[in-house]
Amino acid sequence: MKRRQALLGIAGLGAGLCVSAPAIAQKGPRPLVGTLDGGERLAWWAAFRSQMRELGYVEGKNFTLEQRFARGKLDSLPALADGLVKLPVDVIVTTSTAAALAAKRATNKIPIVMSTGSDHIALGLATSLSKPGGNVTGLSTVATELTEKRLELLREINPKLARLAVLWHRDNVGSSPAIRDLESAARRSKIALQNLGVGKTDEIPGAFAAAVEARAEAVFVVLSPLIYGERKNIGALALKHRLPTMHGSVEFVEAGGLASYGADYVDLHRRAAVYVDKILKGAKPGDLPIEEPNKFDLVVNLGTAKAIGLRVPQSVLVRASRVID
Repeated sequence: MKRRQALLGIAGLGAGLCVSAPAIAQKGPRPLVGTLDGGERLAWWAAFRSQMRELGYVEGKNFTLEQRFARGKLDSLPALADGLVKLPVDVIVTTSTAAALAAKRATNKIPIVMSTGSDHIALGLATSLSKPGGNVTGLSTVATELTEKRLELLREINPKLARLAVLWHRDNVGSSPAIRDLESAARRSKIALQNLGVGKTDEIPGAFAAAVEARAEAVFVVLSPLIYGERKNIGALALKHRLPTMHGSVEFVEAGGLASYGADYVDLHRRAAVYVDKILKGAKPGDLPIEEPNKFDLVVNLGTAKAIGLRVPQSVLVRASRVID
């Protein structure tokens, strides 16, 4: 890809291992890769950078990385996306549906690789999973099936579950499908669902207090950039109020949540690097199928279960990919 000579002076975020350079780096100025994250998931991006090194891309030598983080402030995504487009970058890698939408609105020419996201077709990001068309491709986190599975796991942990609170960021477009699917599944299971949508982080303690007042028996936490950044606070509040929680990523369980079930987000970001490699070597994003994860991890925090006086059935524990004591 052609690059203005001025880009040769852009500094990378750090150098990696000295490995053979990809073919594109030998044809001219080094490519510029931009990342756009609705939150600040540093561990996920560390995996992306590690995989880029394995593929032969050395930061500051044969490619440059420009990272942008909204840190849960989703209204800043359009400006961050516009900034990457104006550089311009050769490819944009996104985390969160909101980030992918912001990137797509900012450009219909620069290739976009999604590390996470769902409802791609309904949101206009792709015409199909097998042949996305346009300039967007990447990974899917198949939210619909996972939402129902997480509810099933909660019911298996507590067969008498009748009142469930759902904590989510109401301004995050990527959360809406999960709420829709959870409402449908809860109706079928005859579970009363309490909506605890929040707009800001300081509303989260009040949401937990409302769950306790309504006698909720568990809290279903919908993953989003803002919610992810509050995982330690959410874990502490759940322990304080002795409420079991179900999550979409393992980091919440490591922070004190009860259980999580979902795709390996670290692995998804490694896979995103493979897409970037293909695009930089000439592949068109519209021709690269959007991948769905084929491996899902169930993680249970037994320490949390003991602290809130809950016994996790052996039928759940034997299926867990990881049990935290």
